[in-house]
Amino acid sequence: MTNTARDAAQLKVLFLENREAFEKRLLSEAVNVRDKINEILTIGNIDLVNNAHRLVGYIIDGKDQELEAFARQEGIAWATHSIDLTFKLEWIQAIRRTLWIFIEQFSETIEPQSSANFFRLEQQINNHVDSFLNAFFLSYSTYKDQLITSHRKLVENLSVPLIPINASICVLPLIGTVDSFRSSIIEEKVLTEIGAARIQTLIMDFSGIADIESDVAAQLTKIIDGTHMMGCRTVITGLRADVVQKMLRLGLTFDNKTKTLGTLQQALKEYFTEQ
Repeated sequence: MTNTARDAAQLKVLFLENREAFEKRLLSEAVNVRDKINEILTIGNIDLVNNAHRLVGYIIDGKDQELEAFARQEGIAWATHSIDLTFKLEWIQAIRRTLWIFIEQFSETIEPQSSANFFRLEQQINNHVDSFLNAFFLSYSTYKDQLITSHRKLVENLSVPLIPINASICVLPLIGTVDSFRSSIIEEKVLTEIGAARIQTLIMDFSGIADIESDVAAQLTKIIDGTHMMGCRTVITGLRADVVQKMLRLGLTFDNKTKTLGTLQQALKEYFTEQ
């Protein structure tokens, strides 16, 4: 066994024999986190104290692969539950400080001729702590981006709810505000679904739209033109008087192939009768 390995083994014994003292010192170093330990355990099933012992074990043993895998696991857990990163950073730095407090005690027991090995051990431990932090934040950032993308797609799908009525008819009920971003989502999803599902009739219900911006109104008329180009007839229902007036002032009209009806119920009754 090399001197460095022997020192690491002795250091591990020191931590195992002083587990409770380590926890007490760690909690005194992590001033802000200690009051959040139970809350974090409840929110994300993350046991900070036991995880600290696990991390210290990987660091002292020099288990690089296990440490990196643990860091990735922790990053995903913290990202999933949106736990404040400042708590994680404070906790790891508190672990680092507590480690060195115990290592200082350990240094008094080693012989002078092994001091060079001790400082190599010091460098290894600091590198392992830094490696854990780097892997954690990379994992957190990557998974958080994936969550944001996933949530954004969900919001986009909810904002453009294409509802199939049968194999050839879909209803698109538009509710709330339609801005330029949402109109671009509508264009992409509507044209994609028409091609993929071979939709022959698209009923666009505007009864949930109280107002519409000028450029958005123009974009919607282009979307309707696009549906016709793909062989899909478009039926517009529920247009409010103020929306119609705004379109007329802007000189916007629907293609003559576009049919308009007063209510969604009228459209469903008419086109179901055709089937």
